[in-house]
Amino acid sequence: MIVTGTAQQRAWQERVLPPVEPVRPDVWSVPVPIPDSPLRYTSSYLFIDDGGVLVVDPGWDTDAGRAALVSGLAAAGAGIADVTGIVLTHIHPDHHGMSGWVREQSGAWIGMHPAEAATLPRRAWPGRDPGADVRWLVRHGVPEPDAGELAMPPERIDELMDMAEPDRAIEDGDLLPLTRHELRAVWTPGHTPGHLCLHEPAAGILLTGDHLLPRISPNIGVHARTDGDPLGAYLASLNQTAKFAADEALPAHEYRFRALDARAADLIRHHDERNAEILAALDGREAPTAWQVAAALTWSRGWDSLRGLLRRMALAETLAHLYHLAAEGIVRASAADPVRWHRA
Repeated sequence: MIVTGTAQQRAWQERVLPPVEPVRPDVWSVPVPIPDSPLRYTSSYLFIDDGGVLVVDPGWDTDAGRAALVSGLAAAGAGIADVTGIVLTHIHPDHHGMSGWVREQSGAWIGMHPAEAATLPRRAWPGRDPGADVRWLVRHGVPEPDAGELAMPPERIDELMDMAEPDRAIEDGDLLPLTRHELRAVWTPGHTPGHLCLHEPAAGILLTGDHLLPRISPNIGVHARTDGDPLGAYLASLNQTAKFAADEALPAHEYRFRALDARAADLIRHHDERNAEILAALDGREAPTAWQVAAALTWSRGWDSLRGLLRRMALAETLAHLYHLAAEGIVRASAADPVRWHRA
């Protein structure tokens, strides 16, 4: 992997926001801060066009975030009223959080993949049961006191229910409505079901969202309403990424880089190694729960140091690997409550 966003990397190492930068003619990178997060910021991208500005991933909605986006637009010679379209790589709040405010200020349309729109909390959690989240956690082996700590707080769920709905669907292969750019959507499910990358071949760039980052392995998790095999989908998406080997990757976090096919291969290898570690954990225990498997794995900060959301994400990732191994016919889940896992 070759780092091309050297100013971004330097800022990352110094723990400060990177500069607003033009990365191609009429394409700008704007860092939007994320409060209380090790990710620190989301790189929002501006595509300046004849009819206005297309914003990709506006970022987390805070006063500081709004100021950062407005400042970035000004550096590109535009204002918030010039925004005509908003495209989401996915709907996590550090990407989609500010979309509603930008639309209110500008009248811009919001676009995302239909599979992503289906995961919007207002659609995915109709008539939600406040106790369902705790029961799901307990079913996967989380002790009841810990389940209460890991469960989503009702007030946070209420905030997520207000996330902006899209005005248009963006399917795999769709060209975005721009005149100066030939920007095409590439569906890369895994991190989320409707995650999109965006490719501009003439500029030699691929906006990778959270699908492909230079240093971090994005969380691939199973959640209460997850269907299928998200890790299998992610691995297939990584293999698809190899065809963009000649392009520069413009990720949503950290810094720009090249040799994205090599980075994709690194991530595939990482998940293969994690699968092997999970199988070893199963072999060393008698029918463990996913929680017990997660506690036995290697985590960069150590299991004991993980708290709250980080520990929940670790459980979700472990479940994604177990679901993938089950889809491959290597392991199976019991019908017990809590669910227990065995070699097939």
